[in-house]
This record gives sequence, structure tokens and C-alpha cells, in this order.
Amino acid sequence: MLALLTLSPILLNPAYLALAVYTRELLFIEMWAGQLLCEAFNWVLKHVIREERPYKHMGPGYGFPSSHSQWMGYFAAFLLCHLMYRHRFVPTGSLLLDNIRNLVVYLGIIAWTAAVAFSRYALTYHSTRQVLWGVGIGVVFGTVFYLVVEVVPATRPKSLPGRFRNAVLSNPVLTWFRLRDGWAVYPDGGTETQWLTWKARWDATQRTATSSVGKKEKRR
Repeated sequence: MLALLTLSPILLNPAYLALAVYTRELLFIEMWAGQLLCEAFNWVLKHVIREERPYKHMGPGYGFPSSHSQWMGYFAAFLLCHLMYRHRFVPTGSLLLDNIRNLVVYLGIIAWTAAVAFSRYALTYHSTRQVLWGVGIGVVFGTVFYLVVEVVPATRPKSLPGRFRNAVLSNPVLTWFRLRDGWAVYPDGGTETQWLTWKARWDATQRTATSSVGKKEKRR
């Protein structure tokens, strides 16, 4: 179980790719780019510090900081920042249920991150220090990166990150690729609006189909 859990961060790369291609959301592209930059930073740190793993036979490469832990630290920090700062779930109509749902989502992300970090220690790939530093560096990197690419452009549109973001979203080539920032328009990124549009058209289609069947039966 731990062996599978410790490899779960690898699944995030195809998930990022699928989300970027399917939704064309700038947020997911930014998050993916930041994830890769964080991984590159980890590689630099490892080759500068050159601290060995607790047990050398566990694999090649240096152990400080833990790359898997740093990867998950970044992922959790960036995603939690977005969920708390920009994203708004569709209200259920009950404040209690809304709070429970939010808490479950937040704790789920934190629990996954903690479980992956623990697996790196339990499987003796890294020491406690290497794991904790990895998570910490990832959290700081993810938080700072989110502030730069999301918070600053939203609160200071005239800043360099704000102007760059507007230029990206206004670029004719990227517009042709349908790049968008759903959270700049919709609190939930547009998911509810898309569903409501689909539901209205689906209901209209059903009414049309029912009407056509009724007319055919009358002709008989």
C-alpha cells in the first residue's frame, strides 16, 4: 500500500496534462509550470547540498530534500490557496453542509500530502529531516508562486504579473487555442454555468422530442 501511495505524485503529471488540454484553463497550466519549476529547484538543492539518503541501497541520487515530499507540499499549498482565495463552491443551501464539504476537501488534500511524505520515511527512502524539509520547501514555493501568478494579477492588474497575465489572455494565438481564465468571471470557474446551460438545452431537447412523438401519434 505504501509503495503505491509513495508513487501517487507521478500521476499528477498526466492529470495536469489532461486538465490543461481539456479545460484550457490558465490556472492549471500555471500550476503545472510551477510544479515543474519546484521540481527543478529540488534538483538544484540536491546537487548543491549533496546529502545522502539514510540507506544508499534504496536508490541512486541524493536525499535532501525529499523530492516527492516537496512535490506534494507544492501541490497542496497551491491548491489550498486557490480553494480558499479564488474558488467558491456552489452553495448547497445549508451553511453547515457547505462548511463540512469544504473541511473534507481541505483535510483530504492535507491527508494525501502527509501520507505521501510519511511513506517516503516509512519506506526508508528519506530521513525525517529530509521529508519535513521537502514538505516545507514545497509549501513555501507553492504559496509564493500562487501569490505571484494569481493573487498579484487579480489585486494589482497594473503590476508586471498583472500586465503579463492580460497579455497572455489577449494574445491572438492563445485565444485561438481557447485559453481562458474562468475564475476571473465565475466564482467556481464556470462549472455551474456550463451545467445550467447544458441542463436548459437538454430539457429543451426532451420537450422537442416529446412533442414530436405526440404529433406522430395524433397522425396515426
